[in-house]
Amino acid sequence: MSQPTVPPVESGPPVASPPEPSDSSVAEPRWHGVMREIVGGSAMISVLAVVLAMVAGGILIALTDDKVTAAAGYFFARPADLFKAVWDSVSGAYTSLFQGAVYNFRRPGFIAGIKPLTETLTFATPLIAAGLGVGLAFRVGLFNIGGRGQMLIAAACAGWVSWSFELPYGLHLILAVAAGIIGGAVWGGIVGLLKARTGAHEVIVTIMLNFVALYLISFMLKTPGLLQAPGSNNPKTPAALPTAVFPDLLGPQFNLHWGFIFVIAATVYVWYLLNRSNLGFQFRAVGENPNAARVAGISVNKMYVYAMLLSGGLVGLAGVAQVLGTVTTGFSSGIDAGIGFDAITVALLGRSKPWGIFFAGILFGAFKAGGFAMQASEGIPIDIVVVIQSLIVLFIAAPPLVRAVFHLPKPSGVRLRRPRAQTAAVTK
Repeated sequence: MSQPTVPPVESGPPVASPPEPSDSSVAEPRWHGVMREIVGGSAMISVLAVVLAMVAGGILIALTDDKVTAAAGYFFARPADLFKAVWDSVSGAYTSLFQGAVYNFRRPGFIAGIKPLTETLTFATPLIAAGLGVGLAFRVGLFNIGGRGQMLIAAACAGWVSWSFELPYGLHLILAVAAGIIGGAVWGGIVGLLKARTGAHEVIVTIMLNFVALYLISFMLKTPGLLQAPGSNNPKTPAALPTAVFPDLLGPQFNLHWGFIFVIAATVYVWYLLNRSNLGFQFRAVGENPNAARVAGISVNKMYVYAMLLSGGLVGLAGVAQVLGTVTTGFSSGIDAGIGFDAITVALLGRSKPWGIFFAGILFGAFKAGGFAMQASEGIPIDIVVVIQSLIVLFIAAPPLVRAVFHLPKPSGVRLRRPRAQTAAVTK
């Protein structure tokens, strides 16, 4: 008997089981990545670091206020008094800070009210210039903490030109500014040259050159015929001639001078140098990876010298602004006013980017201008402002801490992933 035949079963195309969802197969919407980059990026970290520092500063203001301490003594009897005292203390302090740095509503008229903003910009002028110098060195992988020495040498060079020659107004000012910038550049270039030729660490060299410049200028200020004013026994220079002084930018009623315009021009120049020029590309390449830059044919040693020359020149512009703008009656060895070290904080807050440094310098100028008003009107120690600046550096140096406090996402730092189907289509 023959076996019954079984009709063949038509088989269709194999049906693939749906893939299990995974992180690599699910494409992230592009706007999610953009928002994560904005919210968790370095700019937001800098802003929130300032916010955290202001909050911490407010706590310190409240803890050091006598009225808050007195109200805390009977907290359980009348707790509202403590909260009111804390609010009055902190709000009064920060209101005075704003009125001393931006606009004073208590003064009659707009011209008088806006004067605090001009004071902020005046304080910010040398901070921005020095911050640009430090930030430029950071981008090349160098740590320039020799701002004090570079400012002192620049101030001495610009000051000497400003009172030693009688020249026409425009020419005299240009020569004095150029002398200061060249002096700072030479003092910074020594660091770059030593690092390039001998491998000396720039931190050690800049620290040593700070002391060399300080004692050299102190000696010259005490020696007649060098920097000391004729007929004076005080370690102070002569006053700059009027032809070598920065003119007022908004009139004689304000202290803001044309040095601020020079600083804006310097910011534009540094931005163009780093982002649009061949030299800036080499700077950034060396800063990212000097070994890879060397393999690519870039002379790393030359970049170190060039970077420190430019960095010292920009810091020297800060010394010029101090001598020819803020102080025009002669200066002493304290002309740097700690700006060389404050510039490190400004560069860190600005993420070593020119325009970031520009606005960070204005912020720190506001702290300086408003701190005096806060101390005068509320009796709060100006050291609180220094504490706030220090806390800003602390929070900027610890981005994971800021992200943890505000629950910020971590930026990806890479391009957004595509679905596998799109990736396969692209590869084909």
